[in-house]
Amino acid sequence: MNNWNERLVEQTVTYTLEMNGKLYLIENVPARVNTETGEQFFSPSTVERLQQIIQTQQEPVRTVETPVYDFAA
Repeated sequence: MNNWNERLVEQTVTYTLEMNGKLYLIENVPARVNTETGEQFFSPSTVERLQQIIQTQQEPVRTVETPVYDFAA
């Protein structure tokens, strides 16, 4: 059932992507966020920029260490 009353707000979010065993975090990404579900929507130009950042392997602004857990353990 479609909810035609969904509410989207403009926010900046952290985009997370795992690719080739590496985890990428891109902060301050503009998105429209559904206030009820938290689902994030990105414009085509934003998606293009995200792909460009990851493909060109730009110098990161910082690096974080992240613990990894196994759900089945």
